[in-house]
Amino acid sequence: VAVLSCRRFLQDHRGFQDLCTLEKNQFILCKGDGGRGVPLKRPAFCPIKHLSATDAAAIPLDIQQRGVDVGVAILLQTANQRVLLTRRAKELRIFPNVWVPPGGHVELDETLLGAGLRELHEETGLKLEPEQVSPTVLGLWESVFPAMLSRGLPHRHHVVVYMLLHSSLTHLQLQPSLRPSPAEVSACLWADSRLVRAIVSAVDGDDAGVQLDDLPSSISVSQVSADGALTESSMPLAVFTSRAPASGPDVERVSTGTKFALELWLRTHPADIKKG
Repeated sequence: VAVLSCRRFLQDHRGFQDLCTLEKNQFILCKGDGGRGVPLKRPAFCPIKHLSATDAAAIPLDIQQRGVDVGVAILLQTANQRVLLTRRAKELRIFPNVWVPPGGHVELDETLLGAGLRELHEETGLKLEPEQVSPTVLGLWESVFPAMLSRGLPHRHHVVVYMLLHSSLTHLQLQPSLRPSPAEVSACLWADSRLVRAIVSAVDGDDAGVQLDDLPSSISVSQVSADGALTESSMPLAVFTSRAPASGPDVERVSTGTKFALELWLRTHPADIKKG
């Protein structure tokens, strides 16, 4: 018998294989069995894990009582095995100037897929219909902002559902349809598996070497102007292999949760694609 309860803002959500569903505006997590379910993870430096009793007491009551929000992020895979990443606008309050897949908050009465497709369209201009896609939930990520206690006490707490969607078009065919919202997106990138392997090898909180696979020193991205126009430019590869700094201000990088999702995405590939 499963007992349902509202998840509190300061509550731990650790797990390995969980089942998830969205029913009557309630996101339900339960322990998977027999190998069923999807992974639920968080970073080693997750603020919820390291909060002291004094820290927890200092968080305003209205934040503590807001509970845990649910977000969805879309890994859109093209016919030629690339995935779309976007850089969040620097004016955004949460994770500004950080690279993530398109996604956002699940609104009242939305399905996970419906929310993901809406966010994909709002942020990038790409419009897909539910009947055009066969969604797969890759994993769940416990996301807290600020991401580290060294940057302040947490004031946002999400469980992010990373959902994989397959497009029958290549990235070159989809590129003309990109119409990013400059209020939310400042750049776009179609990442291939070689770049993704380099990204996920730069583990946040770890000083181990990065797997570069003879990648060029710069990567082509589409910069988004104030009026939404796209301009091709080059960006140092080092941006995408940057790690979350342990202290001080954040840097432009791929988010830790995105690295988790991209690592799961790599596992869905046949062996020949993994080899590049």
